[in-house]
Amino acid sequence: MNIFRLGGDLAHLLAIIILLLKIWTTRSCAGISGKSQILFALTFTARYLDLFTNFVSVYNSVMKVVYLAAAYATLYLMYVKFKATYDHNHDTFRLEFLILPAAGLALIINHEFSIIEVMWTFSIYLEAVAILPQLFMVSKTGEAESITSHYLFALGSYRALYIVNWVYRYYSEGFYDMIATLAGVVQTVLYCDFFYLYITKVLKGKKLQLPA
Repeated sequence: MNIFRLGGDLAHLLAIIILLLKIWTTRSCAGISGKSQILFALTFTARYLDLFTNFVSVYNSVMKVVYLAAAYATLYLMYVKFKATYDHNHDTFRLEFLILPAAGLALIINHEFSIIEVMWTFSIYLEAVAILPQLFMVSKTGEAESITSHYLFALGSYRALYIVNWVYRYYSEGFYDMIATLAGVVQTVLYCDFFYLYITKVLKGKKLQLPA
């Protein structure tokens, strides 16, 4: 554990809290991509298959449970409790275009050809692109509410901080994970345009608008 990983975890947790509060307080999931949330739930499910077999620390186990619970709670709110507010018309990204390549790549490039390792690798590849349906949805609608923008910024910050974490660990411990690092870079790059618009518009009180 280091300050960058802790910061990344806190940014991730903040993103989850922002999303859940946005849905619960507004009683609406408008502007939120259910397909991205499906991908995140699938990501955490595949990544934490070792929850009850590989104990690292209380902190690690608690965070795994929180991520899993939050992911499925979000799906429940979107597809059951507030399903009438879900925007099916704009959330049209085809998930197979992301799931199948991630699965295929995980079978080819992994640290060890075992179920746990392949599923972990699959989760890393899938998380790198899981936000695409959300960004695609924002692009189609042409704008995003401030609260949705804050959620996306916190989520992007989480991955950016994790990249710094990998760099720090390489120089301080001699440890590196090429798969996680490259996937994190890809994911962060996907946020770059959004980061720019967030800083130049949302923080100045303007509604974020993206070209359709």
